[in-house]
Amino acid sequence: MDQSEVNVQVILLTNDEVIISQIEEVQADFGDPNCRLICPYKILCGKDNRSAAVVSESDPDRLVPWLSDLTDDSEIMISSDKIMTLVEPHKHLLDLYMKLATK
Repeated sequence: MDQSEVNVQVILLTNDEVIISQIEEVQADFGDPNCRLICPYKILCGKDNRSAAVVSESDPDRLVPWLSDLTDDSEIMISSDKIMTLVEPHKHLLDLYMKLATK
């Protein structure tokens, strides 16, 4: 998977979880999930899970597969109304995500 070919975003959900994932918008009926998250990872931030912690390759346990304790699925559908905002990840975070997501 080439970084230039995928849309990887840091996603702040309405429940304050922060994840990084490849994301695709899909056509859906009103009320149905309309975003496909591919290989989503939860970003474990600072003590209160809100501070902007630095995630580096020396600290790969800052990224954990999202919902892995519930499913083996690597693609998860969610509704866009559960997303507060999307931002571009820092290069070092994107590099770490790509390394983990392509294993």
